[in-house]
Amino acid sequence: MTTVALKIIELRCPNCGNEFTSKAIQADGAAGRQHTDFHVRTSGIEPLRYGVHLCGRCGYASREDGFSQRGEVSYEVQQRVWDELAPRLSAAASPASEKYEFAAKVATWDGADPLTVGDLWLRAAWCCVEEGDIEAERYYRQYAVQSFEEALESYDRIDPNDRAKITYLVGELWRRIGDGARAKAWFERVPDEANRAGDGTWVRWAERQHANPSEWFV
Repeated sequence: MTTVALKIIELRCPNCGNEFTSKAIQADGAAGRQHTDFHVRTSGIEPLRYGVHLCGRCGYASREDGFSQRGEVSYEVQQRVWDELAPRLSAAASPASEKYEFAAKVATWDGADPLTVGDLWLRAAWCCVEEGDIEAERYYRQYAVQSFEEALESYDRIDPNDRAKITYLVGELWRRIGDGARAKAWFERVPDEANRAGDGTWVRWAERQHANPSEWFV
């Protein structure tokens, strides 16, 4: 049996001091098919929706530890949250994709590493798949792939054993965005990264996604 249990958590916004409650995953036993961009789609409650939290007063968004494990944010982050995120808040509940977008922007302004930022943008794109927003999905994937490319530029930012996987992911994101030339170029980089780690798994998937693309792992 696959189940997802939710819990109510109490949060205090480090940007404006607003105290509010939010839903978070208490136990995640959900299973589903993993797509070739690493998005696992499940039936029933979608755990992805509860991975970040949004302050309804100012627009600050982050994972739970971005509320519970930090002090006040910097003046620069405060100004950008109030200037760029707060005006976009509305009376209606924000879609999950927008929450991840806000979290990615806050992480960027806060100086987070590009791998962390890229993961947030990618999850925003996954949410768009669930929401059926094709245009926003492509938009978020472009930001995700730029962050992952930046992370790959430095060997200090990604574990050597993960470089082939992330290189493959960059190629797959470009494929899904619709840029076949860039996808091919990145897929062709996977063997060199895999040889350093001694793992050919991602070489096989890169070759498949270039020659005969699939939408999920089999």
